[in-house]
Formats: sequence, C-alpha cells, structure tokens
Amino acid sequence: MSKVLERKQSIVQEISEKFQESQTAVVVDYRGLSVSEVTALRKELRDAGVEYKVYKNTLTRRAVADTDLQGLTETLTGPTAVAFSKDDVVAPAKILSNFAKDHEMLEIKGGVIEGNVATLDQIKELATLPDHNGLVSMLLSVLQAPIRNLAYAAKAVADQKDEAQEA
Repeated sequence: MSKVLERKQSIVQEISEKFQESQTAVVVDYRGLSVSEVTALRKELRDAGVEYKVYKNTLTRRAVADTDLQGLTETLTGPTAVAFSKDDVVAPAKILSNFAKDHEMLEIKGGVIEGNVATLDQIKELATLPDHNGLVSMLLSVLQAPIRNLAYAAKAVADQKDEAQEA
C-alpha cells in the first residue's frame, strides 16, 4: 500500500512541477476523439515542443490545491488532458484551438498562462496571437520600415535630380 501512495505522491509532485515550469498549460476534454485523432494531436503538439499528458483529475486537483491555481479545479471533470509548454506561450492554445475547429469533440476547458489561471475566452484569445516566428517577422518588418522609407525617399530625390539634369 505504501508503494501505491508513494507513486501517487510522485505523480502529484510531477504535475505541480509541470504547472510551475510551463509558460502555458491548456486543459482539454478529449472525450469522443478516436485513437488516431488523439495520436495526430499528440504528434502535432510534440512537433511544436508541447507535452500532452493525461492525469487522473484527483491527482491534478491535489497538485493545484496548495497553489495559486486552485481556480483550475472546476475544469477538472471528465476525461481531461493537459498540454504543457515551457517555451512557447502561444503554441498549445493555437494548436488545440485549430484542432478543435476540425474535431468538434475536443473541448478546451481552460488553462494556465504564465502562472495565472486562464478562462476559456483567454485561451481562445491567446490562440489568435501569432506564434514566435510570426512575432519575430512582425518585429523585423517594423524595424525595417524606417530604413526602407528612407531608401525610397533617397531614390525619389535622385530620380528628380536626374530628370532636372536631363531637362
């Protein structure tokens, strides 16, 4: 009996650490998905560096009971899986949201964003943000704009001088 209890305590500790280490954790209900659909979802999440785990709700409740994540306990009903991301804040929300559009049986329940319990609406809003690569390209575009505009202005001045000399 003590081995079972030790095993459960280690799982509770593991869950607690995953929530603490993650930038984002998204809680979903996967009831009704086929094995092949769940496998495809796991692969897509794994390719993005997101860990997808299924834990018993009672163990997950114990893991968040003594933390600031107590508001998460109301989402822990029925078949529940959690997608943890240590690096990318947007990836789990975006992947799960896109997957849910094609597979109506996947239900996003809520989650944790940077240590704070997030509602379903907040998770959906997070899913609409561009991913890391998209944000980097937007930043580079913003940084290039002044230089590009200066180059266009210099070219326009040079063209005007050429026209004036030709006339």
